[in-house]
Amino acid sequence: MSESTELDPVIHAQARLRVVSALSALRDDDKVTFPRLQESLGMTAGNLSVHLRKLEDAGYVEVTKTHQGRTPATLIRLTRRGRLAFEEYTAALRTLLDPGAQS
Repeated sequence: MSESTELDPVIHAQARLRVVSALSALRDDDKVTFPRLQESLGMTAGNLSVHLRKLEDAGYVEVTKTHQGRTPATLIRLTRRGRLAFEEYTAALRTLLDPGAQS
């Protein structure tokens, strides 16, 4: 497998792929609340937190803790680096699935 077709192991895990895919549907600077992301993905809070931490450690997502009124809120967005990594991941996947298309 050439370097350009290696799949990013941070994104490749099924749960993280689902997270990054969902966040990539947002506009560049849009954020989603933790509960909304959790609900849309059907993940437990603990499972989502673990995967968000790995994505955050890689610089792929930004997690912001804030308040909406008196209520604490956690906002998540895909970083520019995360968006680029996802684009490279999907391009590599396409190449693996159809190597003749990249000729």
